[in-house]
Amino acid sequence: MADKRDYYEVLGISRAASKDEIKQAYRKLAMKFHPDMNKDNPKAAEEKFKGISEAYEVLADDQKRARYDQFGREGVESTFRHGGFDWSDFTHYGDISDIFGNFGGSGGSIFDQLFGGGVRRGPQEGRSLRYDLDITLDDISTGVEKEIRIPHSIQCPACRGEGAKEGDFKTCPTCKGSGQVQRGQRRGNTNFVTIGQCPTCGGSGKQIIRECQSCSGAGIAQTTSNIKVSIPKGADEGMRLRIRGAGEASPNGGPPGDLYIIVHMAEHQTFVRDGKDLYVETPISFAQAAIGDEVQVPTLDGNALVTIPPGTQTGTVFRLKGKGLPDVRGRGQGDEFVKVTVVTPTKLSSPQKDLLKQFSQSIGSYEKSTPRKSFFKGLRRDG
Repeated sequence: MADKRDYYEVLGISRAASKDEIKQAYRKLAMKFHPDMNKDNPKAAEEKFKGISEAYEVLADDQKRARYDQFGREGVESTFRHGGFDWSDFTHYGDISDIFGNFGGSGGSIFDQLFGGGVRRGPQEGRSLRYDLDITLDDISTGVEKEIRIPHSIQCPACRGEGAKEGDFKTCPTCKGSGQVQRGQRRGNTNFVTIGQCPTCGGSGKQIIRECQSCSGAGIAQTTSNIKVSIPKGADEGMRLRIRGAGEASPNGGPPGDLYIIVHMAEHQTFVRDGKDLYVETPISFAQAAIGDEVQVPTLDGNALVTIPPGTQTGTVFRLKGKGLPDVRGRGQGDEFVKVTVVTPTKLSSPQKDLLKQFSQSIGSYEKSTPRKSFFKGLRRDG
């Protein structure tokens, strides 16, 4: 099971660590948890290695690190292809492959050995992107279509993603066009052969002779796309909308990644939301609470009248059925709950004070009553 601690804690570094410090910490831990160094418990070492590699994958990437610092693990989940880190998500093989270059005769094959041969082979899907979209409560009430601008990479139109000028390739001399290389190693009395991606051509089986001038041989170009996003009625806070193929271009001819839109509701000056229900607080006077009245309260579709019965106490909550938000799954409408607060006047004229004194004398003093048991219900008894 992968290490679920804070990534900085996993690598044993501070949150202000530089890229060099992150890389140095990972190198040290990667050597420590190499399976050949932990023959007594190689499975535990493999899990540890996977955990530190997940931390390195995020913290060594400026964009992923920024998302993680702001949102934690939730901020980087969408960048992992299966919702959780897998070896197919590791993109820094070139940064640390030299650690294992001649270690234990493995010839750099550590990533072939661990986790079911994790080296990427063949066309891979491009990276997914995340966009956090703030919308208003009114937008959520009615549903809305938004247009957003997304910077991302695309397949270079000049070379169609091949990276070469006019298809000027040659067969890779290292793998002879197969895209894979074999490496032999020995563990104890047993010889092993591992098959991995060719480091020379990156698994394509061919080398570029003349680079495409538009993309300098990378096969991808940068662009910004305008994308329309439909937000459904009653969209939940944190709802994730997926737009297929709107992410980053594949580095080796595979399909592009996806774009994930994360919906957030901006704070409203009047209402508080709880699922599909809305809550609002409205002030009433002492006179209104004592003798009753009708007061206007705001709703999403205009004002509504609420009847205040005589003797209403501060904190009383009234329900306006069907005045909340629509259910995003189409299961009816929420309600609006109105909490009234009796406001005590702070500035009274002399005549007003006299009238209140007369009123107070007319009703007499309140007799002390036994506190309601519900007030104490649930409190722990000491002793």
